[in-house]
Amino acid sequence: MTDNRRAFIKKSVALGSYSLIATGGLLGSSDANAEWLPDTSILQQTLKRLFKAQDIIASDKIAIQIPKTAENGAAVPITVTSSLNNVESIAILVEKNPIPLAAKFELSPDLEPFVSTRLKLAESSVVMVIVETGEGFYSAGEKVIVTVGGCEI
Repeated sequence: MTDNRRAFIKKSVALGSYSLIATGGLLGSSDANAEWLPDTSILQQTLKRLFKAQDIIASDKIAIQIPKTAENGAAVPITVTSSLNNVESIAILVEKNPIPLAAKFELSPDLEPFVSTRLKLAESSVVMVIVETGEGFYSAGEKVIVTVGGCEI
């Protein structure tokens, strides 16, 4: 008899708690409350989030070494160097990837502005490099043609 009463009390407390949580809106669907994204590209949204309303100036002082044609988008080598002064960070973005920001490197002022990595490219697109210095933001880009995509999301 004691076990039945304890089980009844546990189930009653659990059911009461669940109904309070459900009526309080804590179990609601997050999709129903989702915010609609504007019709701008994902790359533009990423640039806006990362660099706020800063002006990004095209620069020939950023050197990008990346193959013009990549057989496999799963591992595309890239090397970025810059002759700009006071480089604080280097960001690499891929225009047509589901998540455009591929890498961001924070650099010490004592380091030479040189980074090298491998990228995943979903399809042929522009690879953009943005260098942040004490004076502002500078960019350069290269078009890469991919024969086999590397990102599947």
